[in-house]
Amino acid sequence: MSQAVILIVGARAVRTLTYGILSVVLAVLLADKGLSPTLVGILFTVALAAGALWAAVLSQIADRVGRRTILMAAGLLTTISAILLAQANGFPLLLLAVALGTVSPSAAEVGPFGALEQAMLAQIVAVERRTRAFAVYNLVGTFAIAVGALAASFIARGALLWAYGLSGIVLAACYASLGSGVELRAAGRPKASAKGHTAALPTPAVPHRLGIVERLTALFGVDALAGGLVVQSFIAYWFHLRFGVDERVLGELLFGANLLAAFSFLAAARLAERFGLLNTMVFTHLPSNVLLAMVPLMPTLPLAMIVLWLRFALSQMDVPTRQAYTMAIVPPEERARAAGLTNAVRPGAQALSPIIAGIAVQHAAFGLPFYLAGLIKIAYDLALYKIFRPVKLRE
Repeated sequence: MSQAVILIVGARAVRTLTYGILSVVLAVLLADKGLSPTLVGILFTVALAAGALWAAVLSQIADRVGRRTILMAAGLLTTISAILLAQANGFPLLLLAVALGTVSPSAAEVGPFGALEQAMLAQIVAVERRTRAFAVYNLVGTFAIAVGALAASFIARGALLWAYGLSGIVLAACYASLGSGVELRAAGRPKASAKGHTAALPTPAVPHRLGIVERLTALFGVDALAGGLVVQSFIAYWFHLRFGVDERVLGELLFGANLLAAFSFLAAARLAERFGLLNTMVFTHLPSNVLLAMVPLMPTLPLAMIVLWLRFALSQMDVPTRQAYTMAIVPPEERARAAGLTNAVRPGAQALSPIIAGIAVQHAAFGLPFYLAGLIKIAYDLALYKIFRPVKLRE
């Protein structure tokens, strides 16, 4: 693993560690500052929407301004957001803190970080090792989120916020240490693969390529919107209503689910090498969504837990393969834009989820959100396969 890859994966670990912390302490912090639940909800929606907006906008200009420059600036904005969250008491300054686009209330990726990191990994990692690189990238991020959430349970909140602020400086240092090989202008020369062969230069653009990224983005938005109906906090709430379980059982349930999801990233890389990226994306995600719709049909807690765990063992396999696929269908000069749009649409769509979830929670005991999410996601899988099966990979 090259130094650049280690720095990129390390930056993701630092960032997602703080996302895990924020997912636990942010709502309590804002409530302690005197904000009502309505204002807290507004700030969460603004945080997700701002993160999506900055991801989309900055990824469009990153290859002109410089990927490292954009990421270093975003790292410093993280520190500013942390200072505002720690020191500000009025709503306007807190609104500014989340509007900077680096605050994640749900542990999901926000801002330009993920998009540009994925574009850089696609550039510096040989094609045949790319899906594995994305698998490790996501595996490390998932574990870092879990560690951050665990840390938030026993470390003072003030110390956690200053750690969040320090993470921005660490991120800026990591990105400053990256060489020029991660910039687009370094991609014009052929790159040797792990087997010693020279990868072909990007093929000329073809007319049907126009609109591919937008279609992919729209489909990913549908998937993210459906996923917002069954976020982990809602799943915990539903299990509490349905089976009367306490926090200990819910913690064990979600810990097991996330552990299975993390290790599934590595399995996804192996499956993609054998069956292809699109096939792995669709034919692991499709059965996971059938399992999702089956959760409320289970008559006992153990059966519901088993079905949910099986669902998590499959549902995240499309994450590294989706990232690798996005990078493989566009030329190098469009990777930052493609990653920016496809990353931005997820928090953007999830910003609508609090509204939909509020309605869905009224029917939580009947499992309606599980059915809706499962059906929408199944439709997404079928549409993705039908639309993109004829599309040729550029690499």
